[in-house]
Amino acid sequence: MTDVTHYDIALIGSGSANSFPGPEFIDRSIVQIDRGVGPDHVFGGTCLNLGCIPTKMFVHTANLAATPAESARFGLTEQLRHVDWPAIRDRIFGRIDPIIAGGEEYRRAHEDNANLTLLRGTATFTGAKSLRVHTPDGGERTITADTIVLGAGSRPVLPPIDGLADASPHTSDTIMRIAQLPASLAILGSGVIAVEMAHVFASLGVEVTLIARSERVLSAADTDVSARLTEILGERLHLETRLSTTSVHRTDAGVQLRGERDGTEVVLHAEELLVAVGRRPNSDLLEAPAAGIDIADDGRVEVDEFQRVLGGGGVLEGLWALGDLSSAHQLKHVANHEQRIVRHNILHPEQLRRSDTMPIPSGVFTHPQVAWVGLDEETARRSGRAVRVGVQEYASIAYGWAMEDTTGFAKIIADAETTEILGAHIIGPEATTLIQLLIQAMSTGQTARDIATTQYWIHPAMPELIENALLQLLD
Repeated sequence: MTDVTHYDIALIGSGSANSFPGPEFIDRSIVQIDRGVGPDHVFGGTCLNLGCIPTKMFVHTANLAATPAESARFGLTEQLRHVDWPAIRDRIFGRIDPIIAGGEEYRRAHEDNANLTLLRGTATFTGAKSLRVHTPDGGERTITADTIVLGAGSRPVLPPIDGLADASPHTSDTIMRIAQLPASLAILGSGVIAVEMAHVFASLGVEVTLIARSERVLSAADTDVSARLTEILGERLHLETRLSTTSVHRTDAGVQLRGERDGTEVVLHAEELLVAVGRRPNSDLLEAPAAGIDIADDGRVEVDEFQRVLGGGGVLEGLWALGDLSSAHQLKHVANHEQRIVRHNILHPEQLRRSDTMPIPSGVFTHPQVAWVGLDEETARRSGRAVRVGVQEYASIAYGWAMEDTTGFAKIIADAETTEILGAHIIGPEATTLIQLLIQAMSTGQTARDIATTQYWIHPAMPELIENALLQLLD
């Protein structure tokens, strides 16, 4: 008979969930169960190991590598003489890997965690408050807990394409640690991960082919932004749109992809393949239905506005979920916020806080950057409200002149009468920074009139892009 160990709190995951333990819980016993992420099942979650952090370190390197292509018009001659991929890769993970190892050791042995037991392994539900933990050595542990916090994250999806799995493609879990740069790379997908990785590898001299089923890349963005990015990437790399991939096969020379567009077969070749078509929540690994947990069609654990897990449409007391496991947005800043909400609500059950009170922004670190928050123009107009739209090109502000940027723009959508900001969308340099001005306004209830007319805007700085777009809404 398997021994059963009871804890006050069972915490599953080591991404944003890793911020949950703290001195406020010192009087409660906690077990943290972590399967790990990636092929090596490393501690620390997706963002730190396989997502936000290493990808942006690669993006920064790519930005530096890409400058020769734009230097000539400024009277400069630059050359990218050599790309030392092992040095790039090892610099990045040489910084990240020690943080991961230190984080795991801290949870295991530091006196701050005297009330916490770290178990490495995969947790599966056997009942509403019961878990079986399958450990890496092949053993099993049975855990029960009064409170269970689910932060088990997500993983890359391999679509059901003939031959794809057998072709051993890369995903975001593996592509950043490859031994050497391929001469050519096909990227299956056209969302955030796909366009960021396209920028990275194209900047480092790889011949990149980006394969999109849709007409435009980054289709989650506003139509005008998506169309502009599609145009820019189409000039920079080999872009295949409206192509439905039907089969993938590994060959002696690399990978062969066959697809169909408008009834015509298309055959593509590349040395390596990256599949970046999305991620799925790890609810199946948890065997969540065994606890009576409601699962959405896309695999998300269903939660209410307080992050309480739902079962049969009602709240399952003592079960909470956060991050990619339960959020459709799959964004680190959302997961961090939800973790803080869960933490507060468990500590203060008489003062529950909602997690859905702020507009959720997105940032894409391709080239050029893309960022947005709130409604796109099409959705805003469908809402039935009278709206006004202000569009400001980078080329029409002083700093845009200095950069000679001819493709970037900001688009702000507001209520025509009140000037309430309904949405904002930017494509261009520092878009992910500039959008914060509008995130703050929307989150604090400031209107376009409020922020356009009650402060100075430094001239000739980049925020004039936002100021001028706002002023268009007040005419």
